[in-house]
Amino acid sequence: MTLPDRNNPYSFDEFLKWRDNFDYYADDPFLQKVVKYFTGDQWTSIDAEARKISPKVSYRWRDMAEIIAQPQKHPFMQHFDGHNHRIDRIVRPHEIEVMEKEVFGERLFSDKTPAWLRLVKMYLIYQNSEACTSCPVTCTEGLVMLLEQFADSFETRQILQHCKDGIDGDVAIGAQYLSEIHGGSDVPANLVEAVKEGNQWRLYGKKFFCSATHADYAVVTAKPTGSEKVAVFVVPSWMPGNKAKEIRNGVTIDRIKWKMGTSELTTAELTYQGAIAYPLGPLDRGVANVTAIVLTASRLTVGLSGAAGMARAVREAKKYSELREAFGLNLNRFPMVTGQIRRLEHAAQRSTAAAFKVYREFQGLQGGIQKGLDTDEPIATKRARFIVRELVMLQKITVSWDATDICRAAMSIFGGHGVMEDFSFLPRLYRDSAINELWEGPRNVLLSQIHRDLQRVREWFSPSEFVRQILTGASDSLVDPFASEMKDLVENYNLLEMNEETITACERWDTLCHRLFHAYQDLALQEVEAGSN
Repeated sequence: MTLPDRNNPYSFDEFLKWRDNFDYYADDPFLQKVVKYFTGDQWTSIDAEARKISPKVSYRWRDMAEIIAQPQKHPFMQHFDGHNHRIDRIVRPHEIEVMEKEVFGERLFSDKTPAWLRLVKMYLIYQNSEACTSCPVTCTEGLVMLLEQFADSFETRQILQHCKDGIDGDVAIGAQYLSEIHGGSDVPANLVEAVKEGNQWRLYGKKFFCSATHADYAVVTAKPTGSEKVAVFVVPSWMPGNKAKEIRNGVTIDRIKWKMGTSELTTAELTYQGAIAYPLGPLDRGVANVTAIVLTASRLTVGLSGAAGMARAVREAKKYSELREAFGLNLNRFPMVTGQIRRLEHAAQRSTAAAFKVYREFQGLQGGIQKGLDTDEPIATKRARFIVRELVMLQKITVSWDATDICRAAMSIFGGHGVMEDFSFLPRLYRDSAINELWEGPRNVLLSQIHRDLQRVREWFSPSEFVRQILTGASDSLVDPFASEMKDLVENYNLLEMNEETITACERWDTLCHRLFHAYQDLALQEVEAGSN
């Protein structure tokens, strides 16, 4: 029986005490299991380093992320100083600058940081959602990968050093500016012009979606004068000695965009007016190199960050259900809630296991995936490269979609508290995950690309065999229906023909790809569990 009490004694303190003291790595046995399985002989050192960084991520950086998420802390533009000098200063809260310096101070892309350690650190960092670090980290990774292959001048080698190990204690931040007003995915239609003036390239024109606008360097696509081919350049935001003077390198930041998520991170429109730029790679291979190197790194990050965000969301929802009382019972005593939590936990765990597995396959490729589909390599090598290429896209569309669904479901466990910005980080994660669905290619674009890829290679890699290889270890009863439908949709349909039959085929293709990657994720989770026994 419940009697009136004007001083309601109910408290959330037990949940808050648990939440505020949870160490993302040390208190997560499943994550430790995944890391141990995939890192193998490196486990001891990786585990030690993960335990070293995790308290910073779990407490200090988590709290900073919450502070900078407040609306009054959002960045804004100051175009002119008090003496009418154009400076285009992005005014950001002190907490962002401190956390960013500490995150990049980890030197994630240094040769001294093993690849698996970098991945584990990034997974931990991404549990705090965007926080003005996730996008800059992955953009810097793409820039570093591009520079490692194509840096061939004093300037570009200096930029590479600045991004990997830092110069005079300062570690650079990268960005990527590909999109123009006509859209982001249609890079071949870009119109920004690259002009050769003497021995120097300069850029002219507008970019429309430029995230991490505060970065030191940006990967920028542009067409050399008179060419229909897109080239890729690295562009310093300031030339040497000019950052402190706030003299930008031939560019104006026209405005900061107002977007629904990742609000701590500036996304801007800007205009190049003769910015000095350094070409990376052949001038006629810009689209190929950006897609295979820069976008691949970003799409891998979407999978990793989505899994990391799900892990935290589900963890907090599960603990809340164990401590929150309603109708005389803790929430986890209700079968409906228990079933929901189990489904959410399974989704988070399989996403994490698969993110590590895809990364293992990517790391195992000699030369990455940038060699394209039409090479003279042995069939087995071509197939392995193709599988990773498609897995990266399948993971991107699946995990980014799932992350939003899982976050919304986790919020429902909290009831009305789930949408309260000062009660939970879930509303911020929900908005940020929705951004990830669109970042680096929306779902419809990547689904179409996967279908075209499979049609292009079917002479040496049939759709059925593709399915069987990525689902190696699964039973025939699981694989056969996937292989049959994949064969039908790839061999009998052109997804660009506008008719009702094609629209139905597109819907089938969307569902098939999502279910196929879920099957891959389940196999990855089974692999981890079996390997840990």
